[in-house]
Amino acid sequence: MPTTHKRRVLAASVAGLLCVAGALTIYHHAEAKPPVAAAAPTAATVDVAEVAQRDVTDWKQYSGHLEAVEHVDIRPQVSGVLTAVHFKDGSLVRKGDLLFTIDPRPFEAEVARAQAQLAGAEARAAYTADDLARGERLLAENAIARRDFDEKQNASREARANLQVTQAALKTAQLNLEYTRITAPIAGRVSRAEVTVGNLVAPGNAAALTTLVSADRIYAAFDVDEQSYLQVVNTAQGKTMPIHLGLADSADYPLTGKLSSVDNHLDNTSGTIRLRAVIENPDGRLVPGLYVRVKLGSPNQRHALLVDEKAVGTDQAKRFVLVVDAKGQANYREVRLGSLQDGLRVVESGLSAGEHIVVNGLQRVRPGDTVTPNPVRMGAEAAKSTTI
Repeated sequence: MPTTHKRRVLAASVAGLLCVAGALTIYHHAEAKPPVAAAAPTAATVDVAEVAQRDVTDWKQYSGHLEAVEHVDIRPQVSGVLTAVHFKDGSLVRKGDLLFTIDPRPFEAEVARAQAQLAGAEARAAYTADDLARGERLLAENAIARRDFDEKQNASREARANLQVTQAALKTAQLNLEYTRITAPIAGRVSRAEVTVGNLVAPGNAAALTTLVSADRIYAAFDVDEQSYLQVVNTAQGKTMPIHLGLADSADYPLTGKLSSVDNHLDNTSGTIRLRAVIENPDGRLVPGLYVRVKLGSPNQRHALLVDEKAVGTDQAKRFVLVVDAKGQANYREVRLGSLQDGLRVVESGLSAGEHIVVNGLQRVRPGDTVTPNPVRMGAEAAKSTTI
């Protein structure tokens, strides 16, 4: 029994030594094996486009409001009782259309009285003229005293003067009678009637009966800062400046205007100068007071470089693009941007003609990285391409 036990212990010890020796052998083989080299990074595939070039118009945007080309306060020119209102509030009227009627009867009576006075003056003038003619014949025959002739001559002159007075009085009476019919002095859109039938109206500083504004054309008034005035407006030299306008219900600028006037002074308080553009309004849809957005273009085009806005990155307060050189390396380039032109952004500085920039995949590339360029065209084609 003791001999058997010793044999078992010896066998177990040998087996343990063999396991340790195997493990050491494997470890040494692993240590001796050379390390595997790290795989080289794969260059990102990005869309790259050449910087676009074309002639552009510089646009500046302003806010303004619409104003009537013609605005008339309708007021009475004679006193009297209002007897009729001949229009509907807010309707379109033509020049000469009847708007209000004032009781004409007192003025008709005044016309009749002036006509009677005129008839009497005409009779007096005719009589004195005949009497003067007789006096001239008698004076030639020495049959009348010089004093009597002078009296006849003076009476004739007074009669003619009185005739002119009565003629003027009749014209005034007839004019006042016409004023009882208040008509539209211009064609346009009338406001509401501020005075109703039965009220006594009179000329003076009282409230207007209504207001009337022209409708076929309308002004867009807007204020331009001093720098823009000096750079754009003052340099136009009589050339046409394109003007596009949009209302509050549209994000575009569907209306076209023409510069009508520039104010004669700069407002020192705001540092702006008032401009007015005239817009055709054949359907009368535009009314004074509406808010309007104005795009004022420079009179001369200039050659510019343009890029897709997706190609522009933001670095705090800076804007940058990644320029891809001939070796396929993406390089950081700070740029100064200008206006938006048909979906492309004008680059004022930072790029040169013929350079290529990353337009899609900007978020997957860092400055200094090597990229695999996928050539596309700047603009719509770049926007349609798929980011890999």
